[in-house]
Amino acid sequence: MASYDLLARVREGRPMTLGEQLRLTLQLSVPAIMAQLSSIVMQYIDAAMVGSLGANASASIGLVSTTTWLFSGLCSAAATGFSVQVAHALGAGDMQRARGILRQALVAVGIFGILWGMTGMGISRFLPGWLGGDAAIRHDASLYFLIYSAFLPVFQISILSAGMLRCSGNMRVPSLLSMLMCLLDVVFNFFLIFPSREIEGLGCSFWVPGAGLGVEGAAWGTGLAELVVAVLMMWYLFTRSRDLRLVGERGKFRPTIKTLKKAFHIGIPMGVEHAVICGAQIMTTVIVAPLGVFAIAANSFAITAESLCYMPGYGIADAATTLVGQSYGAGRRDLTRRFAYITVYMGMLVMGVMGVIMYVGAPFIIGTMTPDAEVLALGAEALRIEAFAEPMFAASIVAYGVFVGMGNTIIPSVMNFVSIWAVRLTLAAWLAPLMGLKGVWLAMCIELCFRGCIFLIRLRHVFRRSK
Repeated sequence: MASYDLLARVREGRPMTLGEQLRLTLQLSVPAIMAQLSSIVMQYIDAAMVGSLGANASASIGLVSTTTWLFSGLCSAAATGFSVQVAHALGAGDMQRARGILRQALVAVGIFGILWGMTGMGISRFLPGWLGGDAAIRHDASLYFLIYSAFLPVFQISILSAGMLRCSGNMRVPSLLSMLMCLLDVVFNFFLIFPSREIEGLGCSFWVPGAGLGVEGAAWGTGLAELVVAVLMMWYLFTRSRDLRLVGERGKFRPTIKTLKKAFHIGIPMGVEHAVICGAQIMTTVIVAPLGVFAIAANSFAITAESLCYMPGYGIADAATTLVGQSYGAGRRDLTRRFAYITVYMGMLVMGVMGVIMYVGAPFIIGTMTPDAEVLALGAEALRIEAFAEPMFAASIVAYGVFVGMGNTIIPSVMNFVSIWAVRLTLAAWLAPLMGLKGVWLAMCIELCFRGCIFLIRLRHVFRRSK
């Protein structure tokens, strides 16, 4: 039975067996996991390709990586403020209202993406210095962030389109296009990062043209891949989406106060929460920076490598937002609760297994991104510390997706703020001078376990109260 038919049962109030609930969760989770993994693989490819240029090139991207996540996360929060409303409208069976919200979202987040991109371009020159980066890596770091910011409006529209399709229950198309973006990123990077060169293979020698742009080429490669996928995503949303296509439909694009107010209610706490998390990550970068270029590079590689472990959790969280959002919009409280617990437990199981894989394969994973022995040793040690926190990290990730689906983002955002700033940064600032990079990642491990506990407690409290 297709996921669309099972979602129709949710919207129409028809009963669902436990098997059908599990099947629907898997049908939505697997493509969402693939989409999340492909986005991380793209970062992994960038890191590996740039890593071959040396520690300085890797550190220049690692220095600004937390700031790029901050900007990307705020774009995501802006889009989610509207996509959750669409999920609720679809759950209630109101297709016309869902399309009206989509039209308004295109204008609102489009303007936001342009303004945010201009802001990033404006600060790109000064950002590496603010972060305490070594003079040797500041130029490349600044140029990378400048190009990244120039493509932010494209990223904003792409993430809005993908979010709308996911909230309608279509996980397959965003997943396939995310994988396409990963492939395009490899191709563009191959020609833009490296200079023209001779490649030996199959007993033959091939001349390959290249721009030789280094770190700048990595930024251009990612941006161009995002542009191609954004065009395809918009085309599908406008012309092929079963629930949300706008071709042939009439309606106003001007955002209404009611829609904007709801978007702010959902999106602003998410944006603040993401800013808090990324601000903490930036502070972590500031704590790591005095440890030297090797520590910065190892920290960046470890973060990218760990993403391969926790992105399945974010994929399941996307599915949780869709399932809980549509069940909540349909007024089916019992089904909302069941989907919440199914997705959270599934996330903990999957990320627990990924944690074991990460622990065992840490040296190999880091080794594929850098040939430097000192960077490899530091990065592998960090990954093995973090592996123990993955199941509880999953609990916080997926539970947050559940709360987003319900439009309940204020308290979870506060929980993230308290956990990261009161626990992680305090411990990291204390342990870094004593233990180096190992102390920073030990602080992160302890904090993630604490965060998972408080999110499980909050989840239980919310559904006990709603009975």
